[in-house]
Amino acid sequence: MKRTLLLLALVLLVAPVAFAADPAPAATAQICTGVKDRAPVGVADKFPASVGDLYCFSVVTNATDKIVQVWFHGDKEVCKVELPVKAARWRTWSAKKILPGMTGAWRVEVRDTAGAVLATTNFTVE
Repeated sequence: MKRTLLLLALVLLVAPVAFAADPAPAATAQICTGVKDRAPVGVADKFPASVGDLYCFSVVTNATDKIVQVWFHGDKEVCKVELPVKAARWRTWSAKKILPGMTGAWRVEVRDTAGAVLATTNFTVE
C-alpha cells in the first residue's frame, strides 16, 4: 500500500512537467529610425517622407529557427524579410528604404514559420 501511494505521488509530481506544452512563440514590433547597441532608436508612429531608412525592431521569444517581417504600404505587400532566431529570447530587425513618394499608411507583421502573425505595428509616412 505504501509503495502504491509513493508511486502515485511520484507520478503526480512528474506528470505536469512531462505534459507541459512548449510556450507559444511571441514577438514585439517597433518602427524606428535606427538601431544602436541592439536597441531601437527614434521609435515613433509618424515619420516625414524624407526619413530615408526605417527599421522594424522585434524581440522574439520561444520561436524556433526564424521569423518573417512583412512590410505593407497600404494593403500592398512591399517587402518580406526572413530573420534567424538563435535563442529563446532574441532581438532582431529589418530595414526598409522609404522613398519620398511612399507616403501614407504602413504596417509590419511579424510572423512565425507557419505564417501566424505574432505582432503587428502600424505607422504613417507623411
